[in-house]
Amino acid sequence: MQAVGGTTLNADEQAAPGFAPRAVAVLAVTTAVAVAVDQWVKHLSTENLDPREPVRLLGGLIYLSLLRNSGAAFSFGSGHTWIFPLITLVVVGVIVWLATKLRSVPWALALGLVLGGALGNLTDRLFRAPGPFQGHVVDMISVFAPYGERFAVFNIADSCLTVGVCLAVLLELTGRQRDGTRITKEKPVTGTQTEEKA
Repeated sequence: MQAVGGTTLNADEQAAPGFAPRAVAVLAVTTAVAVAVDQWVKHLSTENLDPREPVRLLGGLIYLSLLRNSGAAFSFGSGHTWIFPLITLVVVGVIVWLATKLRSVPWALALGLVLGGALGNLTDRLFRAPGPFQGHVVDMISVFAPYGERFAVFNIADSCLTVGVCLAVLLELTGRQRDGTRITKEKPVTGTQTEEKA
């Protein structure tokens, strides 16, 4: 066991240099699948959904309501569409940088979901109307009521982002590191335990 700032790092889990090909492969595949599914669902939605007639599913738990969003969640920043692609490019850069030392498969899954979600919406910003860096994101999933009456309408990319961020927070809280190590709280040694060891 190796002590690290009030915590302990298992000797058999000490960080190895560089990245693990398996972890990077998981990140790449997760990203590709997330983008592909997101764009496929958006294509089906734009081809088959009528913006004026939402589709009711699961007894009203979910409605498919086709909307085009120029902003972020809850249409925040709809007047500044151009800034979201720039933020996404920063996120992509950070994840690529993190991948250079990525050795944890769970972290690869989390980062792949975040990256896939970011790229899915970036694709809309770049290639959908009204033009590059101004494109409106296609949203279609509305819970409890149509047209986001109870909660913001979202898409598969948004779902991937949310799940990825939640998974990343969980990994941090449980001491799992991106380099494959795991940090646990160090138990204090009492006077009785010290005497017994002596």
